[in-house]
Amino acid sequence: MNHSPRRCPGPISRRHFLKMGALTLSGIGMRGLLPLRLESAETGKNPDTSVILIWLPGGPPHMETYDMKPDAPAEYRGDFRPIKTNVPGIDVCELLPLHAKIADKFTLIRSIAHNFADHGGGHKRFLTGRDPRSPVGFVNDYPMVGSMVARARQDWQAGVPNYIAGTEPGRAQIDVYSFGSAYLGPSTHPFMVVGDPSSPIFEVKNVSIPQQAKERLNERLRLLGRFDTMPAQLDNSGTMGAMDVYKRKALDLAMRDTARQAFDLTREPRRVREHYGMHVWGQRALMARRLVEHGASFVTMVMENPFQSGVAFPKDGTYNWDSHAVNCHIFNDARVRFPLYDRAVTALIEDLHARGLDKKVLLIVTGEFGRTPRISYAEGTQTKVKQPGRDHWPQAMSVLVTGGGMKTGQVVGSTNARGEHPKDRPLTPNDLWATMFHHLGIDYQNTSFLDHSGRPMPILPYGEPIAELL
Repeated sequence: MNHSPRRCPGPISRRHFLKMGALTLSGIGMRGLLPLRLESAETGKNPDTSVILIWLPGGPPHMETYDMKPDAPAEYRGDFRPIKTNVPGIDVCELLPLHAKIADKFTLIRSIAHNFADHGGGHKRFLTGRDPRSPVGFVNDYPMVGSMVARARQDWQAGVPNYIAGTEPGRAQIDVYSFGSAYLGPSTHPFMVVGDPSSPIFEVKNVSIPQQAKERLNERLRLLGRFDTMPAQLDNSGTMGAMDVYKRKALDLAMRDTARQAFDLTREPRRVREHYGMHVWGQRALMARRLVEHGASFVTMVMENPFQSGVAFPKDGTYNWDSHAVNCHIFNDARVRFPLYDRAVTALIEDLHARGLDKKVLLIVTGEFGRTPRISYAEGTQTKVKQPGRDHWPQAMSVLVTGGGMKTGQVVGSTNARGEHPKDRPLTPNDLWATMFHHLGIDYQNTSFLDHSGRPMPILPYGEPIAELL
């Protein structure tokens, strides 16, 4: 865990695993279509709330971002220094000056930790709220929290997909980041938005169809409706009824213009787009705001590879946040990566507050774990020279949250003097998700889903909303 003898590629896709097309229903198994019964009737009845999860795969370094230790020994503190923010007592990295200007609008949680140091195990542990059966691999044993929200709000229709994820081409398979739905089935997978939204040729597929095709489709649906019925007693499982629901949802999305408009960033003033940054991360953040504004319940935007949209890939940089010394020179990579991140995240925070969305929308920014407090050195795979890096470290990490009507301008918890483990207010990912479900109005304590064997599985096995935020 402390030293890696070879390049660590970070989250990797298993391409032979189930691929879910944006709105296609082909390939959905009957088990996934079964109407899984909720044990509680109160499961997210307040649709006027949403969540944006900015996912930083690979693991961002907490001691280079939000939990700096300037008084620690040199082999811990790193190259950068903290700067003061507009909230006395809260410091952030000098490479995050825009964060420093709006620290009153967010909260930093410095004491979340878990025990899974592999990327796969870390993704699964963090995103599902449960210890995975295997500490490696990205295929979920339990549903990702976004799938839980999608299932709890399956009847909510806003004209846009209810659960959406933005990612890179070739990285849209459901198991790349452990976004899988496990026993909730493919119907609760996210609608994948693939590519760089800053590109002039960017296009979101399957959100609209030509008018002439709509007219033909309507006629065929009317004809199909005459035959597509069966006595209830012949469908005791509810499978056909579920299929009908999902078909109608998909068709409704394609037939309406709401989704197409929500995804269309050209409808935004140029100054707004530039405020977010005309690069992949900035435009994904802007798209997330537009989607929740149009009614999506859960939007995940992956900020993984910043070196596109005209941003050159440094020779000593790395694709994601996996800053082992063999992968990159952590400080040189940060000098290019952090300003892009700084602009995208702070623009989103400012926009949510300026547009009055800071009560409706809860924003969470995190990766699967932090990085080792002690700096390591190794020969870079690309550079062939010795360079600094940090390895996987789930025992300490930092998470940014804002919105949801929650308290801001504060730090929750702390780590010890060397950033190794929580010192005050130790928390787990489950406490973060309990806070999220509380915001969404989903009764996570009294709601269960049926697993593959028919056993009721509670949304979370444990966890309490973080009191300092409420």
